[in-house]
Amino acid sequence: MTNPFNNPQFADSLNRRIFLQGSTAVGLSALTGLLQPSAAAAPSAAATPHPALAGLPHFAPKAKRIIYLFQSGAPSQMDLFDPKPEMEKHRGEDLPASIRKGQRLTTMTSGQKTFPVAPSMFKFAQHGNGGMWFSELTPAMAKLADKFCMIRSMYTEAINHDPAITFCQTGHQLAGRPSIGSWVTYGLGSVCENLPAYVVLTSFGSGRPDDQPLYDRLWGSGFLPSQHQGVKFRNSGDAVLYLSNPPGVTAEARRGTLDRLAALNGQHGAVVGDPEIQTRIAQYEMAFRMQTSVPDLLNISKESQETLDLYGKDVKRPGSYAANCLLARRLAERDVRCVQLFHMGWDHHGSLPAAIKGQCKDTDQATAALITDLEQRGLLDETLIVWGGEFGRTIYSQGGLTATNYGRDHHPRCFTVLLAGAGIKGGLTYGATDDYCYNITESPVHVHDLNATLLHLLGVDHERLTFKYQGRDFRLTDIHGHVVKGVLS
Repeated sequence: MTNPFNNPQFADSLNRRIFLQGSTAVGLSALTGLLQPSAAAAPSAAATPHPALAGLPHFAPKAKRIIYLFQSGAPSQMDLFDPKPEMEKHRGEDLPASIRKGQRLTTMTSGQKTFPVAPSMFKFAQHGNGGMWFSELTPAMAKLADKFCMIRSMYTEAINHDPAITFCQTGHQLAGRPSIGSWVTYGLGSVCENLPAYVVLTSFGSGRPDDQPLYDRLWGSGFLPSQHQGVKFRNSGDAVLYLSNPPGVTAEARRGTLDRLAALNGQHGAVVGDPEIQTRIAQYEMAFRMQTSVPDLLNISKESQETLDLYGKDVKRPGSYAANCLLARRLAERDVRCVQLFHMGWDHHGSLPAAIKGQCKDTDQATAALITDLEQRGLLDETLIVWGGEFGRTIYSQGGLTATNYGRDHHPRCFTVLLAGAGIKGGLTYGATDDYCYNITESPVHVHDLNATLLHLLGVDHERLTFKYQGRDFRLTDIHGHVVKGVLS
């Protein structure tokens, strides 16, 4: 058995711990300085935001922040953005083996004897100066065609929801690695004093109420310091649990409790040298400041009726996609670095026509409103918008071919993502798929490539933003990824 005391890394750690144990006064002195803006000050005093890593951004960023509108469940690209009118001639025919090329199938359709082609039943039209195609289901987004870059040639490796969503968010199919928002805030820090740098919002779509669940690890910090994990705002009741003081507890009493906790945690931190203790102290302080900032954030009573009408009638329903889009704009105004909206309900294995209409009714107007609202306030040029899901859908039907009962299975080989805002070439359709919307024929874009491009727009070289863990340097794009320069303005 190897003697751990002969390990230089262990010895260094032990020496540091002994030093800290013998230097309690020094540690407490340093901690007091660290906490001075918050723990020792009045509740209204400003706090120091978490700074960027040394040397970041790597170059001048196009975007100050990112709003990621994640459509969980996988929207059907051939029913929304990638029309295949020639498929009407092949309705009901079996998908040719020369198109499928032996590619893997899910267990939900691998047992089918035939794979009947099911062309979209929805009408398409071209919009904007670039002639971008949009389905009749997305009229509001279609009016903003010149704001979007439509990437039709996205592909991924995962074929089932959980690994695919995890892959989009963390760059790996297995859970445990940091999310993209955590990487962004770890590298670039926070510029907002009274709100988290990374906020997550969720909503349930009407397309499929029993859709795939979401897990908090999708916005977790993995092996990065825990202060970089996303803070999920609940869509009912208090946005953040225990944000309100219990009956009989005043703000002054809470302030005093936090000061005493900070002192105790500071003493313990000085003894054991655990940086997570400082993270805990900082989180307590952020929670205290959020008691004022979050109620102000959620109070939309001062929004004009014109703005509320822009987002649609659901904007006043807490937890709706429309309400979350308006909240995303308000977070952007307050310099929150990363906002993610996860909208569930896109997993349409059956009854697709009716279900996708419901999803688009939930999302179309509010998505367009968010972009329009940001532009009207001068924020779009510094905000990066992403709209998309974890993979695409098959041209063949899962189930029957009637207007009410057909559905589409998962398809990782091609899907569509929309980008807009800071640094994006608007009005551009990038990449192409074959006649069956089954394989990419032009300019493939892997999930790693998309993530590398998002980081690039934020001023980060994806190959240089790394974190050493378990003996190796990790990054969001692992050992892959290339910036897609063709979509940049």
